[in-house]
This record gives sequence, structure tokens and C-alpha cells, in this order.
Amino acid sequence: MGAGGGAARRRRGTAAGLFGAALLVAGTVLTSGGAYAQPSPPPSGHSAGQGEDEDRDGQGGQGGHEGRKGEHGKNGPKAGSGESPSATPTRRSGAPAATPGAGGAASAARPAPAQGAVLAAAEDGPQAAVPTAQGLQQALAAALADRGLGDVTFAVADAAGGQLLYGSGENTPATPASTTKLATSVAALSLIPGDTRLTTKVVRGAAPGTITLVGGGDPTLTALPADQVQIGGQPVDADTAPASLEALARQTADTLTAAGTATVKLDYDLSMYAGNPRHKNHDSENIALVVPLMVDEAKADPKSRADAPARVTDPALAAAEAFAGLLKARGITVEGGAKPTEAPAAADAPVLGRVDSPTLGRLVERLLTTSDNQLAEAIARQVALAAHQPASFEGAAAAVTQELARLGVPMGDVVLNDGSGLHLDNLIPPAVLVRLLSLAASEQHPALRPVLTGLPVAGFTGTLGKRYGSASGAAAAAGLIRAKTGTLSGVNTLAGIVVDADGRLLAFAVMTRTPATVPADTARAAMDRIAARLATCGCH
Repeated sequence: MGAGGGAARRRRGTAAGLFGAALLVAGTVLTSGGAYAQPSPPPSGHSAGQGEDEDRDGQGGQGGHEGRKGEHGKNGPKAGSGESPSATPTRRSGAPAATPGAGGAASAARPAPAQGAVLAAAEDGPQAAVPTAQGLQQALAAALADRGLGDVTFAVADAAGGQLLYGSGENTPATPASTTKLATSVAALSLIPGDTRLTTKVVRGAAPGTITLVGGGDPTLTALPADQVQIGGQPVDADTAPASLEALARQTADTLTAAGTATVKLDYDLSMYAGNPRHKNHDSENIALVVPLMVDEAKADPKSRADAPARVTDPALAAAEAFAGLLKARGITVEGGAKPTEAPAAADAPVLGRVDSPTLGRLVERLLTTSDNQLAEAIARQVALAAHQPASFEGAAAAVTQELARLGVPMGDVVLNDGSGLHLDNLIPPAVLVRLLSLAASEQHPALRPVLTGLPVAGFTGTLGKRYGSASGAAAAAGLIRAKTGTLSGVNTLAGIVVDADGRLLAFAVMTRTPATVPADTARAAMDRIAARLATCGCH
């Protein structure tokens, strides 16, 4: 059946599908802070202010990136302990107070759907007809023939069971760019409890009069005052607010003062991570050194919303110096300069203060929505620690590969070198990307749900916030598609979920390679039109 019949069925109010009722209808999207009612898109097809530009996805800078700037050691060896020292229960301290959103209904938080509600089918839901290969071929033929795509491979699957429905080159490995973050996120949520938090703490040092700031692998730790903290230009709430360096300094100063201590020496412990902290495509913009201690993702300007902001040269030292300044403001003198420890802090060292990140589930949502390279690499290292691997680029890649293979993902043709997708030598076939999305949609894996709720919403949030506009040819699908973007020089990818006209949830992945003469925006718009066709067809 053609697209017109599907549109008619939609007008009659047929099923929105597995996720349609909870996530994709009535202009409501699920963000990392819960469900928010979104205003209708203006004529351009974009909403105001939500999320960040697609260009954070990995363009620009060095290492083969192009055009506009993009996406976004002194570490001792880490003994495999089986669990990260930063893993904590859901108790939380030290997060900035939530700041109320502005703009009325557009930012008034409502409770996120419960897990059962998200999984529940509307009307016939999963019983809706499954598209056929012939129907998909007819519906997508014109969109796939677009010359702006260059060399294209793709896959479309039924998300309910992961059955591949249609594709071309679906088993051919291709450069995934930031869709690599899907692999990192699925592995993390499969291996680590979703309510785990990353802890940054201060303990008494081994030498008399010394205190140690222990990096816990949380790059979202913020030095900003609570009322200035935003994610993607939006205020945070109680669930998404990052841990506060100021709160950590306040706790530490109070503890020291109560003990009659007014002067200390400060060192910092980076022993959680191992290996070289410098990414192969390091450019101090798309990514900084990957170390377990930093504030505000090592941005030189913590409030910058640039696609690829300048990063500090030594993130750990900058964080320690900021902490020393906050202690001074509370009457504690720090003698000399902060320096790295020669040995890890003792496991039983008295704790002077501690702050906890948002839960792993919220961190995964954040890294997917904004395509956060720094956070993706931090989460990849948590996977390594949980899998008894060194917390390095190599250890993280091995741990993610191992965990995905355990989940039944065909990893034979997959090559991973990082957790963010900035590495040009990563390879993932389209069929593997749709498999990851299908696992996240599966009733058998509810712990993976943040992978879907973290996907940018077409025309509204994150790296899709400025796509699906009136000039794209895909504006009708704004709000109906959730997908992870990926962009490197000559490479554009899009992998996500969409509810078709019959209410069937589909997973798709489109991977392209274009010559330098083809603007990235041209390829992106062509991919968006492919996804839009899936939203409007019954495809039988």
C-alpha cells in the first residue's frame, strides 16, 4: 500500500506504534529532563533554542575534519577491579539546584513516561503490519537515487524484533562517525546499572597537611554557579543538573574548618584512567585530553555554545586550580600549586567531600542528544572498568566490542578505536546500527531505553534541532523521527527510529560518503528525506 493510504490511516487515528504514543505525538518529546510540551515549529520547521547544531557532530579542526568546527597524561595504570571507583548508588550530593525554565509550557517539566507506558502499544501497536521489501523499495527509490548522497549504504529493520526488512550494502562496514556513540551507549547501559553515578571526591592525602582531589571520570562536573548551568542552551532540572565543584569545595572547607585546619597542600589523582589521554584526532576543540578530572568538559569558556569550543590544554590542572580558588573563597589557604599524585589515593583515606553526577541513564541521554565527544569517551572508559579492561582508548574499544558481542550483535566486521566516533578508522555496517537500535527498543532490554530517549528529535532537539526545516524537503517529518547523526570529512550518517503510517516502529541507518565538492548540508538533507519517507509510508 502506498504513502497516501498510510496518511489516511494516520488521519483516522490509527496506532502511533510502540513508541509513538509516548514519545512522538502531540508535539511532545522526551528530553533528558523528562517530557516537555514543545511549541509548534515555526514556518522554518525548527523550534526555538532546543539542543545544538548538527555541526557539533565532528566536523572541523584537524584530523581530517572539514568546514565548520564540529562535534563534538599523567595517568597511572589502572588495575582491573571489576567496578569503577566512581560507581555509586542513587544517593546524590553536590548537584546545583535545579533552575526553573523560562517560557511557560515549553519548559514546564512533566513526569517522563513510566517504563511500562513507553513500551505499551497504542491500539494494535506491535501487531501493525510489517512493511515489505518491495513496498520499502518503491517508497524509497526516488530518495535513494539523490545524487547528493554520494556512495550510500542503508538498512531498515522492524524494531520490535530486529528483523532486517530492506537494505543495500547493509553488511558493508562504513565509517560511522558519531553513530559510534550508539555502540558505546548500548554497551554501557547493558553492563552498568543505569542508576550508577560518577563520584568526584576529596580525601586526606598521604603526606601530612595534604588533601587529594580524586578524579572520578565525570567530565560534566561544573565550576559554574547553579543559575548559570545549561545543557544545549536549556536550563537543567534536578535529574540532569551536573555535580558542582563549588559544592565539593564547600563540603571540603567545612570539614577542614571543623577539624581546625586552615592551610593545606593540594594534589590530584588521575589514576582511574590508563594509557595515552590524547585522541588520535585530538584538536583541542572537538575533544580535549581524556582524563578522569575536568570541569565543564574542559571548555576554556564553560558557557560557550560554539560547535567546537576551545578546550584547555591541561584539563586536570585547570580543575584543580579552580577547586583551590573555591577553597580560598571559603577561608582555606592552599600552599603552592596543585600537582598530580605520585600514587593513587588510599582506598580507605578519610573523605572530606564528595559530589555525584546524574545517573548513567541521564548521562547517556546527554551524550547522544548533543553528540558529546568528551562524555562519550568518559562513558566508554566506565565500560572498560566494568569489563576488567584498562580504562584507555584500546581497553574501552575492546570492552564495548566484547559486551555487544555478548548481546548477540554481529561484531565480526566492526572496528572500534574510540567511544565517540571521531576516529577515522572506525567501521560499522548499517545492519549493526539498526541492530543496536532494535535492542534498545526491545522489551527484553528495558535498561537500554535511554538510548532511544536520548536520540535527537527531528527539528526540535540536539544535533537535529536545525534540520528538517522548510527547505529540506523533509519538514513534514519534524517531530516524528529520533536519530543519531554523524559527520566527518566526506562522511554523513543518520541512524534512528521512526513510526510508520501503520504504527510500526522501524529502525533505520543511512551511511554516506561524498566527494569534497558536495556540501555536507546537501547529503544531510538527502538522508533526512529518506527517513521522512519511512514516516509516511505503510510500504506493503
